[in-house]
Amino acid sequence: MHIAIAGNIGAGKTTLTTLLAKHYHWEAHYEDVVDNPYLDDFYHQMERWSFNLQIYFLNSRFRQILDFREKGNDIIQDRTIYEDAHIFAPNLHEMGLMSGRDFDNYSSLFQLMEKLVSAPDLLIYLRSSISNLVKQIHKRGRDYESSISIDYLNRLNERYEQWIKGYDKGKLLIIDVDNVDFVDNPEDLGVIINKIDAVLYGLF
Repeated sequence: MHIAIAGNIGAGKTTLTTLLAKHYHWEAHYEDVVDNPYLDDFYHQMERWSFNLQIYFLNSRFRQILDFREKGNDIIQDRTIYEDAHIFAPNLHEMGLMSGRDFDNYSSLFQLMEKLVSAPDLLIYLRSSISNLVKQIHKRGRDYESSISIDYLNRLNERYEQWIKGYDKGKLLIIDVDNVDFVDNPEDLGVIINKIDAVLYGLF
């Protein structure tokens, strides 16, 4: 089984991935932010490093999916390959931070990869307001995220909502994270788990 968690920067994807992996005994796979050689450069000089960063993420997530297929384990994934292609790359192109030539090259590569991958059995989308995203980003205090603008987050949020509205690749569960605290409130985490059980197993 392949579960994936989608959402904007600071929505809580990594934390929820960890909690659900522990509860269901799923194998957790995270976005590569620690060893990513482009991330810090990107946030300080987006136009110069946008294509490099997006290709790195695309390559990383494609390798993850091939690894999932080979192992055959029940896995939960922090962010999907679709978010790179439908949200982050087109947003950078629209903002003038990725050239048309680079965006076309990126899109062509993604379309080839998409033919070889399967969608998650369940996509969990963490919907969040901008104010909540900013609060969470400041709370975790990553240096490279300190330069992220409100406008950038807002653009991403708009694209996420547009993508989710038309998502038809499989089962979808939307969680409004403004109104839940799945970190410090076990009852809130329990509500999310019940919703997942209902979607996956038809319970409750």
